[in-house]
Amino acid sequence: MTSDRKAILTGGCQCGAVRFAVYATPVKIGLCHCRMCQKAVGGPFISLAEVKHEDFAWTHGKPATFRSSSIAERDFCAACGTPLSYRAIGGDVIELTTGSFDRPDLVVPTYATGTESHLAWVGRIAYLPGRSTLEAAGAEYLNRIVSHQHPDHD
Repeated sequence: MTSDRKAILTGGCQCGAVRFAVYATPVKIGLCHCRMCQKAVGGPFISLAEVKHEDFAWTHGKPATFRSSSIAERDFCAACGTPLSYRAIGGDVIELTTGSFDRPDLVVPTYATGTESHLAWVGRIAYLPGRSTLEAAGAEYLNRIVSHQHPDHD
C-alpha cells in the first residue's frame, strides 16, 4: 500500500488544505505551452512532473476537480486556488505542478510540449534584469508582511 511507503517528494497547495506525497522518481518532467495549460495556471506555460498513480497519494485533504476537456481533469485547491495536477481521464499517471512541490528544485523539466502556443518572449526570461524580493521591496516593507502560506513541509 502506498501509505506504508516512504515519500521521496512531498508538496501541496499554498494554504496547506491539500497535501500530497510521491513514492518514486517521476517518470518524466516537462513544460507544456499549450493554450489550455496557459489558462489553467494563468501563466505562459505549466511545468508538470508525471507520476504513476500507484506512486502517488493525497495525504491531507482532497482537491477540487475541473474537467478541462473531454479527455482530462485538473485538480486544484478549492480554498486557495493553487493548481495541483493534470490527469488524463482513465490514465495511469497524474501530472503534478512542479511549483506545488516542497522542493521544486528537485523536479527539473527535460522537455517541452504544446510548442505551437509558445510565447516568443519566454525565451528571453533569463536575460531580463532581476533583483531579489529584498532589493525590490526593502526590509522595512518585508518585515511587516505576515505570511499565511503553508510551509514547504508536512
